[in-house]
Amino acid sequence: MRRKVAIVGGGSSALILAAELDSSKYEISIYEKNVALGRKFLVAGDGGLNLTHSESPENFITRYSPHQFLEKAFNQFSNAHFVEWLNHSGIETFVGTSGRIFPKKGIKPVEVLKVLLEKIKKNNVRIHVKHEWLGFSKSDGLLFLNAELTKEVHSDYSVFCLGGASWPVTGTTGEWLKFFRDKKIDCKEFEASNCGYKINWEKDFIPKIEGKALKNISITCSGKTHLGEVVLTKLGIEGSGIYPLSPQIREQLKAKGFAKIKIDLKPNFSVETITKKLSTKSRPNVTTLLRENLNLNSTTITLLKNNISKEDFLSPQKLATHIKNLDLIIHGTANIEEAISTVGGIVLSEISENFELKNMPRNFAIGEMLDYDAPTGGYLLQSCFSMGNYLAKYLNSI
Repeated sequence: MRRKVAIVGGGSSALILAAELDSSKYEISIYEKNVALGRKFLVAGDGGLNLTHSESPENFITRYSPHQFLEKAFNQFSNAHFVEWLNHSGIETFVGTSGRIFPKKGIKPVEVLKVLLEKIKKNNVRIHVKHEWLGFSKSDGLLFLNAELTKEVHSDYSVFCLGGASWPVTGTTGEWLKFFRDKKIDCKEFEASNCGYKINWEKDFIPKIEGKALKNISITCSGKTHLGEVVLTKLGIEGSGIYPLSPQIREQLKAKGFAKIKIDLKPNFSVETITKKLSTKSRPNVTTLLRENLNLNSTTITLLKNNISKEDFLSPQKLATHIKNLDLIIHGTANIEEAISTVGGIVLSEISENFELKNMPRNFAIGEMLDYDAPTGGYLLQSCFSMGNYLAKYLNSI
């Protein structure tokens, strides 16, 4: 007799889990509160579906914070394995800018989702949409609201794939935290990650820089440095150049109420080289020197003028130091609804190496509902697929 697996949530980790579970061993059911599976998966595909990243597995795993809990799952189903799995499933990929991996041009996100759904269908998975999870019953069953009726579901194994609290329009609001807290499972409130950060720009400065990019820069916070680009906004600053520093920024915000970042506007030049380029005998206009000798654009120059004194701007040595080490103060994060992803959720000490809840045997939790951080660039999606694949293999083995 087949055992029953109930998967609560229909996101990325749930999709691959359902596709890879052994349906000769298990009767598999997915319960999703939306009208269809994979809604957040499609939202992630706006502007191109960044599936994973091409960097070496050795470096890849270190991008997560923390990363130890994910090592076994990632080693079993790494970014290289994922690409191979996609290709075998009929989804060709290519490596784009910054090493990011996308479906081959012309393949839309909905087509990738369709392949996953077809795999699930072939695996005889039962799909129950419009089923909102209401928590646990007194007998530890799963309670769902469907068509204004509450029903109770019992299974041999329950797997929760409920997501974080970003993109609430897709149904991931994080309201499920209370149900696990009722079961004495330690959970943290969700916080914005990979989001915009608040800088108290002067009002008359905002029109000069809003929507403008700083490219080929490096940013440092609490000793961690990342190369990339950012966009200056009315709120402050956002973009791939600062997202990987989210853990360090949040830590400083909690400890001090503000966070200090240092921007290197010319990472490939030393202070000495920059000073030399600014110290010409003819000594023309400083702005002209910055444009012609250092190739700085008007946005970068405006940012410098706004954040250092006139005396420092006119001193080659001091200006060079600021170009290599421009301090900016962050005073907060964007609203969680505007974040690309979140941290918070079930504390990692509550799960085993197989993602089973230690205090609730036969109940598992995977994906963004766990308290870990993943940068943009395909890392979050990869982690969800790694966990889903790993858990399927584990359940198939018992």
